[in-house]
Amino acid sequence: MHGITAQVSLYPLRQDDLSPSIDAVTSALARHGIERQTGAMSTLVWGDDEKVFPALIDAFREAAARGHVVMVVTMSNACPWPDKSASGKGSGS
Repeated sequence: MHGITAQVSLYPLRQDDLSPSIDAVTSALARHGIERQTGAMSTLVWGDDEKVFPALIDAFREAAARGHVVMVVTMSNACPWPDKSASGKGSGS
């Protein structure tokens, strides 16, 4: 088990409404109980790699079920985990 941080961006392609694919990603992450901070352009997720990797797989599958998508994930085992108390965001954002 190793702690990792990942920045996730989803780009729905050829979809009139982008929200269903993006919402599918955030819902999948929430179901897995992954800590996250959602921003305007990406979502940061962090936790044990044994939880994060399956959550990302499910998130991609959920989004892809709604149409063509590109999901970009940058992962690190060297970045510190975000301070939830400083941002006011956490697993519910």
